[in-house]
Amino acid sequence: MDSKYKISIIGDSKIVNKEEFFIAEKLGEALISNGYRIVCGGLGGVMEAVCKGGRESKKHVDGDIIGIIPGYNPGDANQYVDIVIATGLDQVRNLVISNSDAVVAVGGGAGTLTEIGFAWSLKRLLIAYKINGWSGKVADTKIDHRDRYPDISEDKVFGVSNESEVIEILDSMLPKYNKRFTRL
Repeated sequence: MDSKYKISIIGDSKIVNKEEFFIAEKLGEALISNGYRIVCGGLGGVMEAVCKGGRESKKHVDGDIIGIIPGYNPGDANQYVDIVIATGLDQVRNLVISNSDAVVAVGGGAGTLTEIGFAWSLKRLLIAYKINGWSGKVADTKIDHRDRYPDISEDKVFGVSNESEVIEILDSMLPKYNKRFTRL
């Protein structure tokens, strides 16, 4: 079994400010440098930035960056993806992305919001950057009333400001988020 946790990065498919690109790029490098794999939608925006950052890590090895793209053509993936999974599922692929070991949101619009909702329902550890977009709106909140993990007193979407905080939360909380969704 693969010993590296897979962390999904979700967010804007088109970045309108350079700060968001920089945040995602630094996050990608930090994830790979700390022994995690990256899973994303494999296209542009936050997805491309996190993949680029992951490739820049000195610890990157082939297979660390997985892109689950919405179409059938693997050539649509950004140039930094190691493994392309062409699903042909369009927006439905958001559910697949949301079922990684943890999900980190960077900004985001409606598509990101669906992934956040799926991740919450699937009992995944959720982390959100406190920036514009849906990640900032859900940071440090509970998505709904569910008591997903009774042993975790503050089960919520963990709000962060930088990649160091993401790594700290992943290292300390990810082993506690060990349930898998089993049925509706």
